[in-house]
Amino acid sequence: MDIAKTLVIIPTFNEAGNIIRIIPAVFKQVPENLHILVVDDGSPDGTAGLVKGLQPRFSDKLFILERTEKNGLGPAYMAGFRWALERDYGKICEFDADFSHDPKYLPQMIARADEKDFVVASRYIRGGGVEGWGPLRKFISRGGSLYAQMMLLCPLRDMTGGFNLWKRKVLESYDFDNFVSRGYVFQIEMKYRALKMGFKGIEVPILFKDRTEGVSKMSGQIFWEAAKNVLTLKKEV
Repeated sequence: MDIAKTLVIIPTFNEAGNIIRIIPAVFKQVPENLHILVVDDGSPDGTAGLVKGLQPRFSDKLFILERTEKNGLGPAYMAGFRWALERDYGKICEFDADFSHDPKYLPQMIARADEKDFVVASRYIRGGGVEGWGPLRKFISRGGSLYAQMMLLCPLRDMTGGFNLWKRKVLESYDFDNFVSRGYVFQIEMKYRALKMGFKGIEVPILFKDRTEGVSKMSGQIFWEAAKNVLTLKKEV
C-alpha cells in the first residue's frame, strides 16, 4: 500500500460555478501523490459533467462518484470513505468545493498528519478565523462547536469544521452503519468517535472564507437538528 498517497474528497450538489476552479487549485498546491474524488449527489446544474470534462487533463488523478439523489453530507462522505478504503490511500481529506477551504493549507495538513492520527483545520484556535460571515452565522458555528465541546467533553476547539484529514487507520476503525448523524453533526460525530477510540488529533489554524459562488446549505433548522443530535451522540456512543 502506498501510504504516501492522499485522497481529497469533495462532495458536491450544484457546484458548477466552483468545481472547475477548485480542482486545478488543489492540484496546483499538491501536484504529487494526491488524487481527488468528487462525490456528486445528482446535481441538476451539470457539476458531474464538468468534472468528467476535466478528467483527461488530470489523467488518472481525478475521479467522480455519482449518486442519484441528495442524501446529505454524511452519506456523501461515507460513500467517499468506502471508495477510498477499497484503494491504497494512506490519508483521506474532507474538502468543500466552494473555496471556503483554501487549498493552500493542504500541504501543511498532509505533513502534520505524520504527527497525529487526524488533522482538524481549525477556525477557533490562535491564528485561525472566519471572513465574510455575519453575526448570526458566526454565532451558529462558534456556538455549535462550543456546545459540542462542552457536552461531549472534547478537547478540540473546532468540532463542527468540515476541513479534516484522516489517516487510513482511523477510517478503518469506524462502523459507518452505526453513525447517528447525516448532516451538520456528522463532522462532530467523526471527531468524537475518533477520540473515544483513543485516536489523537491536532488542530492547525486556517482562515475560513465564505463562499462567493453557489448557495450555502446552512439554515436554522440544521442548527436545531444539530443540537438534538449532539445529545443523541452523548447517550449512544
